[in-house]
Amino acid sequence: MTSPDVQLFRRVYVWEIPVRVFHWVNALAIVVLVVTGFVIGNPIKIEYAAEAHQQQWFGTVRAVHFAAAFFFVFNFLFRVYWSFVGNRYANWREWVPTRVAQFRQITDVIKKDILLLGSWRKVEMGHNALGGLTYFALFLLFLFQCATGFALYADMSRFFLPKLFGWVVPLMGGDMAVRQWHHAAMWLFIAFSIIHIYLVFYHDSTEENGTISSMAGGWKFNYADPEGEAGEEEP
Repeated sequence: MTSPDVQLFRRVYVWEIPVRVFHWVNALAIVVLVVTGFVIGNPIKIEYAAEAHQQQWFGTVRAVHFAAAFFFVFNFLFRVYWSFVGNRYANWREWVPTRVAQFRQITDVIKKDILLLGSWRKVEMGHNALGGLTYFALFLLFLFQCATGFALYADMSRFFLPKLFGWVVPLMGGDMAVRQWHHAAMWLFIAFSIIHIYLVFYHDSTEENGTISSMAGGWKFNYADPEGEAGEEEP
């Protein structure tokens, strides 16, 4: 017989391997893109005895930035594909609120996470409705950043993909305007990353469902009663 003071948990397999790989590749790509982007936007003055053409450090920085951009883009395209073939936690319906319950949950999450007014609520195994909507907005920002980045790269590349975005520069009013918008979007990624890391630790602490470890192993924990009437468990 289980003691009434003992809280039971059930393991739920939430994040599949492709989702976890996407997450960490995306995180690494963003870090590399931000660091190299800062250097490209405001180059460091380094004085050498050698001539400039013998150094090429800035060219290396740009090459790393472009390489990370390609990893970023194809990783993103893979995640879009997996949103149609993955489990229900990875499905695109988790990003776009279409049900009344999801809109109610958005209000609930705002009260609890931002205003700190809500009481305990049901633990969500995947993204809550506000989190899913935020990721959808982030994916739109991905598209904008890819379009402006490739537009700036189009004249220097022989690859067909960047050249597909050559129309973006005249549409936005020239290279300088595109660079400014591309740089501004970078700060949105930085702001999102800071808030994301804070909320991961916050939810892991308050909900005790393994939010942090789930992105390494894929499993989260759901509360269960002694009769075993807990949330569903993925096979």
